[in-house]
Amino acid sequence: MSLNLSQLRAFVAVLDHGGFGAAADELGVSQSAISHSVAALERALGGSVLTRHGHPRPTAFGDLILGHARAALAAATAIADLAAQRDGLPAGTVRLAAPTTVCQGLLPRLIPRWQAELPRVDVAVFEGEDDEVADWLARSTVDLAVLVDPPPGPGVLLAEDAFHVLLRDDHPLAAEPGIDPADLEDDAFLLSSGGCERHVRELHRQAGTPFSPTHRIRDMGTLLAMVRAGIGVTIVPALTAAMLVPGLVMVPVRPVMGRRLVLSGPGDRPWHPAATALVDATPAALAA
Repeated sequence: MSLNLSQLRAFVAVLDHGGFGAAADELGVSQSAISHSVAALERALGGSVLTRHGHPRPTAFGDLILGHARAALAAATAIADLAAQRDGLPAGTVRLAAPTTVCQGLLPRLIPRWQAELPRVDVAVFEGEDDEVADWLARSTVDLAVLVDPPPGPGVLLAEDAFHVLLRDDHPLAAEPGIDPADLEDDAFLLSSGGCERHVRELHRQAGTPFSPTHRIRDMGTLLAMVRAGIGVTIVPALTAAMLVPGLVMVPVRPVMGRRLVLSGPGDRPWHPAATALVDATPAALAA
């Protein structure tokens, strides 16, 4: 079997970037080279790994090998980075996945401090919903992820992010020091489908009030726009404050409930050495 990393790299790039042309642009080669690499991979493995009609997707066989392909590429990158940092200085690119509110509310403060501490480490940010972020880490799509309420394990706590009611600044409850979800029964409730639903459900359960969202919205910008337009109210994490626009306010939920945001690497394979350095540098970056 003649199998090499360039073939695996082409296969993964086509899936990650949505097509052969986009993969070619990302890897700095011709589209023909990508096609030939994927075809060579299929010949070496004796089966098709991609469907080529419309948006490329892995075949059933391709899906079976995708995680292994990612792990092989991550290991090769880590080995190359270890060779490059024989002088003891961490180096390489760390792929970091995080929820939208973390990308908006925490990373703009952390990334410059990481860069100052680790000048040879680059951070590539991938923004996704809570479940997507955890899945990307499990599948080796990323090296680190900010996980929401993970089980005990390695990593560093970034924040205890309390929930708030988001409403217009002219809402009758806008000046209250805290709001119980039961106080929102007369308002249309807008739910962000980005990953906090279980927390919001629990808040309603504790308040003894029905959980019946009027609209479910995926995009945080759309959610904020709908609240600002007076369509309804919602409950969001405190980090959403970084995205606020004029006309909106956030009021703490009572009783207090929060989510734990933990920066961590994979639990089932060695960490990229630069990822380990990034996690080790994070407590000082948070304190700065």
